[in-house]
Amino acid sequence: MRRVWLERMLSVVVLAVTAPILVGVYEKSTLVHSYVSNKKTTESLPEIFENILQRYTIDQLIYANGPGSFMAIKVSYIFLKTLSIAQCIPLKAADAFYFNQNSPIKAIGKLFFVKTTSKIELSSSVDQKSRALELPKKLNIDDFTDESLPYYGIDAVGR
Repeated sequence: MRRVWLERMLSVVVLAVTAPILVGVYEKSTLVHSYVSNKKTTESLPEIFENILQRYTIDQLIYANGPGSFMAIKVSYIFLKTLSIAQCIPLKAADAFYFNQNSPIKAIGKLFFVKTTSKIELSSSVDQKSRALELPKKLNIDDFTDESLPYYGIDAVGR
């Protein structure tokens, strides 16, 4: 589908490491529109981005590169990296803890991903409650890295 009218330049943030999938559209670092989907990543991202690409010219893409659902992270990365290459849009990343105030992230069973000052690890004893991921109201672009590869530095879950 051809873009007839483009509103403005912007950043798009994708949080697909847990359900629901959240996508935020930012103008001048301020959240102006958000999308929420309980569908699978493979279904929701194409639908959401079809709408976004018809309305906007994207300056940069940002996503949570882990930890969380490895399949959702992989699908998000492939989708966003393809869009990045095809349309020459920079792709940036941050770990998912950036989007939930550094609280534990549910892994599998009774395990949670936790972030210490030096690393991300699995833990069965968690002192604080897990928080849902949230799109920030304001973006600080300096908080994101050009190292956009998915985060695979965690041992296999359920060993």
